[in-house]
Amino acid sequence: MPRKKSRFVLCVAQGTYRASLQMRKVYRVVDDPKAEAHGLVRVIDESGEGYLFPASLFVSIEVPTKAVLVFSGTDMPLPRPGSRSPARVGAAQQRDARCGLAMSA
Repeated sequence: MPRKKSRFVLCVAQGTYRASLQMRKVYRVVDDPKAEAHGLVRVIDESGEGYLFPASLFVSIEVPTKAVLVFSGTDMPLPRPGSRSPARVGAAQQRDARCGLAMSA
């Protein structure tokens, strides 16, 4: 089975997520068609967790092949659906739940 090509976005605005997002930072995207249908994008943060944010805060970028491993954090396993830490409940997770977009097992 061929591997999916990794997608990356660059944060160009923080909106109301100043504590969660860093301007000019590259984030790896997790495919989430339900979220995208609502104008949201699921990105992986430093902890390896996936969170939803408005897609308007990011622009898609092409990452050179040699840099994909660096940006993908291959030393960290990909988060499994439903693997969120219970202590990390914030605005993004609450929005996920309201939209019916929470990661499910």
